[in-house]
Amino acid sequence: MTDVLVVAEIADGKPQKTTLSAVTFAKQVAEGTSGAYDILAIGEGAASAAEELAKYGARKVLRAEIAGPYYAEAYAPTVAEVAKSGGYGVVAACASAYGKDLMPRVAAKLDAGVASDISGVAIEGGELLYTRPMYAGNVFGTLKLTTPVHVVTVRQSEFEAASEADGASPIEDAPVAPADAEGKIRVVNVETIQSERPDLAAADIVVSGGRGVGSAENFHKVVEPLVDALGAAMGASRAAVDAGYVSPELQIGQTGRVVAPKLYIAIGISGAIQHLAGMKGSKVIVAINKADPTDGTAPIADIADYYLRADLFEAVPKLTEAVRKLKAS
Repeated sequence: MTDVLVVAEIADGKPQKTTLSAVTFAKQVAEGTSGAYDILAIGEGAASAAEELAKYGARKVLRAEIAGPYYAEAYAPTVAEVAKSGGYGVVAACASAYGKDLMPRVAAKLDAGVASDISGVAIEGGELLYTRPMYAGNVFGTLKLTTPVHVVTVRQSEFEAASEADGASPIEDAPVAPADAEGKIRVVNVETIQSERPDLAAADIVVSGGRGVGSAENFHKVVEPLVDALGAAMGASRAAVDAGYVSPELQIGQTGRVVAPKLYIAIGISGAIQHLAGMKGSKVIVAINKADPTDGTAPIADIADYYLRADLFEAVPKLTEAVRKLKAS
Protein backbone atom coordinates (compact mmCIF):
# COMPACT_ATOMS: atom_id res chain seq x y z
CA MET A 1 0.00 0.00 0.00
CA THR A 2 1.44 3.38 -1.05
CA ASP A 3 -0.05 6.70 -0.04
CA VAL A 4 0.69 9.69 -2.25
CA LEU A 5 0.96 13.38 -1.36
CA VAL A 6 0.30 15.77 -4.24
CA VAL A 7 1.88 19.20 -3.81
CA ALA A 8 -0.45 21.66 -5.49
CA GLU A 9 0.72 24.66 -7.46
CA ILE A 10 -1.47 27.66 -6.71
CA ALA A 11 -1.60 31.28 -7.86
CA ASP A 12 -3.91 34.04 -6.70
CA GLY A 13 -5.69 31.56 -4.44
CA LYS A 14 -6.49 29.16 -7.28
CA PRO A 15 -4.94 25.80 -8.15
CA GLN A 16 -3.15 25.71 -11.49
CA LYS A 17 -4.20 23.18 -14.11
CA THR A 18 -0.74 21.60 -13.82
CA THR A 19 -1.74 20.21 -10.43
CA LEU A 20 -4.51 18.11 -11.98
CA SER A 21 -1.97 16.09 -13.97
CA ALA A 22 -0.19 15.23 -10.73
CA VAL A 23 -3.56 14.23 -9.25
CA THR A 24 -4.12 11.81 -12.14
CA PHE A 25 -0.72 10.25 -11.46
CA ALA A 26 -1.54 9.97 -7.75
CA LYS A 27 -4.82 8.21 -8.55
CA GLN A 28 -3.00 5.64 -10.68
CA VAL A 29 -0.49 4.88 -7.94
CA ALA A 30 -3.09 4.80 -5.17
CA GLU A 31 -5.44 2.52 -7.08
CA GLY A 32 -2.62 0.23 -8.16
CA THR A 33 -1.25 -0.20 -4.64
CA SER A 34 -4.52 -0.07 -2.64
CA GLY A 35 -3.36 3.20 -1.11
CA ALA A 36 -4.82 6.72 -1.00
CA TYR A 37 -3.81 10.17 -2.12
CA ASP A 38 -4.00 13.53 -0.39
CA ILE A 39 -3.41 17.03 -1.75
CA LEU A 40 -1.39 19.77 -0.07
CA ALA A 41 -2.35 23.35 -0.88
CA ILE A 42 0.59 25.48 0.19
CA GLY A 43 1.29 29.18 -0.12
CA GLU A 44 -0.62 32.42 -0.07
CA GLY A 45 -4.27 31.72 -0.76
CA ALA A 46 -4.02 28.07 0.29
CA ALA A 47 -7.37 28.19 2.07
CA SER A 48 -9.35 29.19 -1.01
CA ALA A 49 -7.34 26.85 -3.24
CA ALA A 50 -8.09 23.97 -0.88
CA GLU A 51 -11.82 24.47 -1.41
CA GLU A 52 -11.33 23.98 -5.14
CA LEU A 53 -8.96 21.04 -4.74
CA ALA A 54 -11.48 19.24 -2.51
CA LYS A 55 -13.46 18.43 -5.64
CA TYR A 56 -10.94 15.92 -7.01
CA GLY A 57 -11.49 12.83 -4.91
CA ALA A 58 -8.58 13.02 -2.47
CA ARG A 59 -8.85 11.32 0.90
CA LYS A 60 -8.24 14.77 2.38
CA VAL A 61 -6.87 18.16 1.41
CA LEU A 62 -4.26 19.80 3.60
CA ARG A 63 -3.74 23.54 3.65
CA ALA A 64 -0.63 25.42 4.73
CA GLU A 65 -0.97 29.17 4.44
CA ILE A 66 2.37 30.90 3.81
CA ALA A 67 2.21 34.63 3.22
CA GLY A 68 4.13 36.32 0.44
CA PRO A 69 5.40 35.18 -2.95
CA TYR A 70 6.71 31.68 -3.56
CA TYR A 71 10.31 30.74 -2.99
CA ALA A 72 11.46 27.18 -2.50
CA GLU A 73 13.31 27.75 0.78
CA ALA A 74 10.01 28.78 2.39
CA TYR A 75 7.94 25.89 1.06
CA ALA A 76 10.28 22.88 1.14
CA PRO A 77 10.47 22.49 4.96
CA THR A 78 6.67 22.37 5.26
CA VAL A 79 6.24 19.90 2.38
CA ALA A 80 8.91 17.64 3.90
CA GLU A 81 7.37 17.76 7.36
CA VAL A 82 3.90 16.96 6.02
CA ALA A 83 5.35 14.06 4.02
CA LYS A 84 7.16 12.67 7.08
CA SER A 85 4.27 13.04 9.50
CA GLY A 86 1.79 11.55 7.03
CA GLY A 87 3.95 8.55 6.18
CA TYR A 88 3.63 9.08 2.45
CA GLY A 89 5.51 6.76 0.14
CA VAL A 90 5.38 9.13 -2.83
CA VAL A 91 5.45 12.93 -2.92
CA ALA A 92 4.46 14.28 -6.33
CA ALA A 93 4.06 17.51 -8.25
CA CYS A 94 3.85 18.50 -11.88
CA ALA A 95 7.16 18.97 -13.72
CA SER A 96 6.45 22.66 -14.22
CA ALA A 97 8.97 25.35 -13.32
CA TYR A 98 7.42 25.27 -9.84
CA GLY A 99 7.78 21.50 -9.42
CA LYS A 100 11.28 21.40 -10.87
CA ASP A 101 12.39 24.11 -8.45
CA LEU A 102 10.67 22.89 -5.28
CA MET A 103 10.78 19.10 -5.38
CA PRO A 104 14.56 18.54 -5.46
CA ARG A 105 14.81 20.48 -2.20
CA VAL A 106 12.02 18.38 -0.73
CA ALA A 107 13.83 15.22 -1.83
CA ALA A 108 17.04 16.33 -0.13
CA LYS A 109 15.18 16.82 3.17
CA LEU A 110 13.57 13.38 2.89
CA ASP A 111 16.70 11.55 1.67
CA ALA A 112 14.44 10.43 -1.15
CA GLY A 113 15.19 9.19 -4.63
CA VAL A 114 13.86 11.34 -7.46
CA ALA A 115 12.07 10.39 -10.67
CA SER A 116 11.81 13.63 -12.60
CA ASP A 117 9.68 14.58 -15.59
CA ILE A 118 8.11 11.13 -15.85
CA SER A 119 5.80 10.17 -18.70
CA GLY A 120 4.31 7.04 -17.16
CA VAL A 121 4.15 4.75 -14.15
CA ALA A 122 3.67 1.00 -13.84
CA ILE A 123 3.29 -1.30 -10.85
CA GLU A 124 5.00 -4.69 -11.05
CA GLY A 125 5.29 -7.02 -8.09
CA GLY A 126 4.25 -4.23 -5.77
CA GLU A 127 7.08 -1.96 -7.00
CA LEU A 128 6.66 1.34 -8.79
CA LEU A 129 8.44 1.67 -12.12
CA TYR A 130 8.71 5.13 -13.64
CA THR A 131 9.16 5.88 -17.33
CA ARG A 132 10.86 9.10 -18.38
CA PRO A 133 12.13 10.48 -21.69
CA MET A 134 15.85 10.91 -22.21
CA TYR A 135 18.03 12.29 -25.01
CA ALA A 136 15.33 14.76 -26.04
CA GLY A 137 12.68 12.04 -26.06
CA ASN A 138 14.49 9.68 -28.42
CA VAL A 139 14.97 7.12 -25.64
CA PHE A 140 12.69 6.18 -22.76
CA GLY A 141 14.20 4.84 -19.57
CA THR A 142 12.54 2.88 -16.78
CA LEU A 143 13.51 3.82 -13.22
CA LYS A 144 13.11 1.93 -9.97
CA LEU A 145 13.78 3.97 -6.86
CA THR A 146 15.16 2.08 -3.86
CA THR A 147 14.60 4.71 -1.17
CA PRO A 148 11.62 4.39 1.23
CA VAL A 149 10.15 7.65 -0.08
CA HIS A 150 9.93 8.62 -3.75
CA VAL A 151 9.80 12.21 -4.98
CA VAL A 152 8.25 12.44 -8.44
CA THR A 153 7.52 15.19 -10.95
CA VAL A 154 5.12 14.29 -13.75
CA ARG A 155 5.06 15.60 -17.28
CA GLN A 156 1.79 17.42 -17.78
CA SER A 157 1.60 16.50 -21.45
CA GLU A 158 1.49 12.77 -20.56
CA PHE A 159 -1.10 12.78 -17.76
CA GLU A 160 -4.60 14.02 -18.46
CA ALA A 161 -6.03 16.59 -16.08
CA ALA A 162 -8.08 14.91 -13.34
CA SER A 163 -11.84 15.26 -13.46
CA GLU A 164 -13.99 16.35 -10.56
CA ALA A 165 -15.29 13.57 -8.33
CA ASP A 166 -18.60 13.19 -6.53
CA GLY A 167 -18.63 14.89 -3.15
CA ALA A 168 -15.92 16.95 -1.48
CA SER A 169 -12.83 15.88 0.43
CA PRO A 170 -12.40 16.99 4.05
CA ILE A 171 -9.98 19.89 4.55
CA GLU A 172 -7.44 20.04 7.36
CA ASP A 173 -4.79 22.56 8.39
CA ALA A 174 -1.14 21.52 8.12
CA PRO A 175 1.49 23.07 10.40
CA VAL A 176 3.92 25.45 8.70
CA ALA A 177 7.61 24.76 9.33
CA PRO A 178 10.19 27.56 9.56
CA ALA A 179 11.74 28.54 6.26
CA ASP A 180 15.28 27.52 5.42
CA ALA A 181 17.71 30.44 5.85
CA GLU A 182 14.95 32.40 7.57
CA GLY A 183 15.94 36.03 7.81
CA LYS A 184 18.66 35.59 5.19
CA ILE A 185 16.43 35.63 2.11
CA ARG A 186 14.13 38.45 1.14
CA VAL A 187 11.96 38.57 -1.96
CA VAL A 188 12.48 42.06 -3.33
CA ASN A 189 10.08 42.00 -6.25
CA VAL A 190 7.93 39.66 -8.32
CA GLU A 191 7.14 40.47 -11.93
CA THR A 192 4.32 38.66 -13.66
CA ILE A 193 3.45 38.72 -17.34
CA GLN A 194 -0.25 39.14 -17.97
CA SER A 195 -1.79 37.98 -21.23
CA GLU A 196 -5.33 37.66 -22.49
CA ARG A 197 -4.28 34.57 -24.45
CA PRO A 198 -4.42 31.09 -22.88
CA ASP A 199 -1.39 29.84 -21.03
CA LEU A 200 0.75 27.44 -23.03
CA ALA A 201 0.36 24.71 -20.44
CA ALA A 202 -3.45 24.85 -20.51
CA ALA A 203 -4.26 25.73 -24.13
CA ASP A 204 -6.09 23.32 -26.45
CA ILE A 205 -4.54 25.03 -29.48
CA VAL A 206 -0.96 26.29 -29.77
CA VAL A 207 0.42 28.23 -32.72
CA SER A 208 4.22 28.50 -32.83
CA GLY A 209 6.61 30.38 -35.05
CA GLY A 210 10.23 29.65 -35.82
CA ARG A 211 13.27 31.14 -37.45
CA GLY A 212 11.45 31.10 -40.79
CA VAL A 213 9.10 33.84 -39.62
CA GLY A 214 12.05 36.17 -40.02
CA SER A 215 11.48 38.96 -37.50
CA ALA A 216 9.53 40.18 -34.50
CA GLU A 217 7.50 42.35 -36.85
CA ASN A 218 6.50 39.32 -38.89
CA PHE A 219 5.46 37.50 -35.72
CA HIS A 220 3.13 40.41 -35.04
CA LYS A 221 1.82 40.68 -38.60
CA VAL A 222 1.62 37.00 -39.60
CA VAL A 223 1.59 34.69 -36.59
CA GLU A 224 -0.37 36.64 -33.99
CA PRO A 225 -3.49 37.17 -36.16
CA LEU A 226 -3.83 33.39 -36.56
CA VAL A 227 -3.22 32.89 -32.83
CA ASP A 228 -6.04 35.30 -31.99
CA ALA A 229 -8.39 34.01 -34.68
CA LEU A 230 -8.11 30.51 -33.22
CA GLY A 231 -8.19 31.66 -29.57
CA ALA A 232 -4.86 29.87 -29.21
CA ALA A 233 -1.74 30.24 -27.12
CA MET A 234 1.38 31.46 -28.88
CA GLY A 235 4.70 29.65 -28.75
CA ALA A 236 8.05 29.76 -30.48
CA SER A 237 11.11 27.71 -31.25
CA ARG A 238 14.39 28.35 -29.50
CA ALA A 239 15.82 29.81 -32.70
CA ALA A 240 13.06 32.43 -32.76
CA VAL A 241 13.62 33.26 -29.09
CA ASP A 242 17.39 33.47 -29.49
CA ALA A 243 16.91 35.79 -32.46
CA GLY A 244 14.84 38.11 -30.27
CA TYR A 245 11.57 37.69 -32.19
CA VAL A 246 9.59 36.87 -29.02
CA SER A 247 10.17 36.71 -25.27
CA PRO A 248 11.75 33.60 -23.67
CA GLU A 249 8.63 32.47 -21.78
CA LEU A 250 7.11 31.44 -25.14
CA GLN A 251 9.88 28.96 -25.95
CA ILE A 252 8.74 25.40 -26.53
CA GLY A 253 11.24 22.59 -26.42
CA GLN A 254 13.63 20.62 -24.28
CA THR A 255 14.90 23.78 -22.56
CA GLY A 256 11.54 25.55 -22.69
CA ARG A 257 7.93 24.56 -22.17
CA VAL A 258 6.57 21.08 -22.92
CA VAL A 259 3.08 21.16 -24.41
CA ALA A 260 0.60 18.62 -25.74
CA PRO A 261 -2.45 20.51 -27.02
CA LYS A 262 -5.21 19.07 -29.14
CA LEU A 263 -3.86 21.06 -32.10
CA TYR A 264 -0.30 22.31 -32.65
CA ILE A 265 0.47 24.51 -35.65
CA ALA A 266 4.16 25.01 -36.43
CA ILE A 267 4.94 27.93 -38.74
CA GLY A 268 8.40 28.27 -40.23
CA ILE A 269 9.83 25.67 -37.84
CA SER A 270 12.20 23.08 -39.30
CA GLY A 271 11.91 20.80 -36.28
CA ALA A 272 15.22 20.55 -34.50
CA ILE A 273 15.32 17.71 -31.97
CA GLN A 274 15.24 20.25 -29.12
CA HIS A 275 11.91 21.62 -30.34
CA LEU A 276 10.33 18.27 -31.15
CA ALA A 277 10.96 17.14 -27.56
CA GLY A 278 8.62 19.87 -26.35
CA MET A 279 5.63 19.33 -28.63
CA LYS A 280 5.59 15.89 -30.27
CA GLY A 281 2.99 14.67 -27.78
CA SER A 282 0.41 17.00 -29.37
CA LYS A 283 -2.72 15.24 -30.60
CA VAL A 284 -2.70 16.77 -34.10
CA ILE A 285 0.37 18.47 -35.56
CA VAL A 286 0.17 20.82 -38.55
CA ALA A 287 3.38 22.18 -40.07
CA ILE A 288 3.70 25.01 -42.58
CA ASN A 289 7.14 25.15 -44.17
CA LYS A 290 8.60 25.79 -47.60
CA ALA A 291 11.09 22.92 -47.34
CA ASP A 292 10.57 19.71 -49.32
CA PRO A 293 9.34 17.17 -46.72
CA THR A 294 11.35 14.41 -48.40
CA ASP A 295 14.81 15.99 -48.41
CA GLY A 296 15.44 15.89 -44.65
CA THR A 297 15.70 19.64 -44.15
CA ALA A 298 12.44 19.78 -42.19
CA PRO A 299 12.44 16.97 -39.59
CA ILE A 300 9.07 18.18 -38.34
CA ALA A 301 7.57 16.60 -41.48
CA ASP A 302 8.28 13.18 -39.97
CA ILE A 303 5.89 13.73 -37.05
CA ALA A 304 3.36 16.13 -38.62
CA ASP A 305 -0.13 14.83 -39.28
CA TYR A 306 -0.50 17.51 -41.96
CA TYR A 307 2.41 19.16 -43.77
CA LEU A 308 1.77 22.17 -45.99
CA ARG A 309 4.69 22.98 -48.26
CA ALA A 310 4.11 26.65 -48.88
CA ASP A 311 5.39 30.17 -48.35
CA LEU A 312 4.19 30.99 -44.83
CA PHE A 313 3.77 34.67 -45.73
CA GLU A 314 1.12 33.68 -48.25
CA ALA A 315 -0.40 30.61 -46.59
CA VAL A 316 -0.82 31.84 -43.02
CA PRO A 317 -2.80 35.04 -43.83
CA LYS A 318 -5.11 32.94 -46.04
CA LEU A 319 -5.56 30.43 -43.23
CA THR A 320 -6.27 33.24 -40.78
CA GLU A 321 -8.92 34.70 -43.07
CA ALA A 322 -10.53 31.27 -43.55
CA VAL A 323 -10.70 30.76 -39.78
CA ARG A 324 -12.31 34.17 -39.29
CA LYS A 325 -14.91 33.47 -41.96
CA LEU A 326 -15.68 30.06 -40.50
CA LYS A 327 -16.17 31.51 -37.02
CA ALA A 328 -18.33 34.32 -38.36
CA SER A 329 -20.66 31.96 -40.22
